[in-house]
Amino acid sequence: MKNWLLAARLKTLPAAISPVILGSALAYHDGILSIMISFMTLLAALLIQIGTNFANDVFDFQKGTDRDDRLGPVRVTQSGLISPRKMKRSMWFIFIQAICVGFYLAFIGGWPIVIIGLASIAAGIFYTWGPYPLGYHGWGDVFVFIFFGLIAVSGTYYLQTNTISNLSIMLGIIMGMLSTAILVVNNLRDADTDKVSGKRTLAVQLGKKFSKIQYSILMLTPFLLLLYIWWHSKNEWSLLITMFALPKSLHLINQIFSLTDSDLNFVLSQTARFLFIFTVLLSTGLII
Repeated sequence: MKNWLLAARLKTLPAAISPVILGSALAYHDGILSIMISFMTLLAALLIQIGTNFANDVFDFQKGTDRDDRLGPVRVTQSGLISPRKMKRSMWFIFIQAICVGFYLAFIGGWPIVIIGLASIAAGIFYTWGPYPLGYHGWGDVFVFIFFGLIAVSGTYYLQTNTISNLSIMLGIIMGMLSTAILVVNNLRDADTDKVSGKRTLAVQLGKKFSKIQYSILMLTPFLLLLYIWWHSKNEWSLLITMFALPKSLHLINQIFSLTDSDLNFVLSQTARFLFIFTVLLSTGLII
């Protein structure tokens, strides 16, 4: 069980949980919320995230990206804790479970949800597999921004309300930025080993300084967007409770410029935690 929990990468799961929480909070703010739909949406998001993590674990190993000199947390396939065959079977099992949950969501939301669900699973697989893996050609940032931000928040809101609002898109942009920040730290930490193994992330293509500036922008812009939302939301002062997360954001930006190599593992986990804290504060502001 410990090995499977390592493969699931629990510290990355806030990226799957947070958009569902925020989309549901927005639906409640607009007077519509089904706890059952929220639960099933959350379950589907978690299953897709875990399935994607399993896929990354085995396919990165097979491509030679996960090496003995990697700086990140233990990867179970590369470490020999779980065989590639078992990991692939488990990956497909998890994705099948996500599809089963998706039947209920498709019944609620129709064909748009079917397309979103299948596209999310396909993206999770082709992120590290296939003749043109997205994560190996610098498309990982775009993938995360779209699927963990725009689609996740607006899709959750659509399931609750059967519509998409401008605010749901705006909140999706915010979630997309913060989720992408997690990936940026990961790629910054692995830039040297990724370059050797041929994984051309943006950190490899454009350099570490670019990634640090990118991280700073991703961590600060959501606060500017939040102020814009507040200004155009009939002065809903409760939204400004989210500004309490700004000092943590500034602290993490300072660390991204001062820490290197394996020390960035701490920044990675703290960025994921920051995403969840930001989500809870903003969701609370929407609810009250």
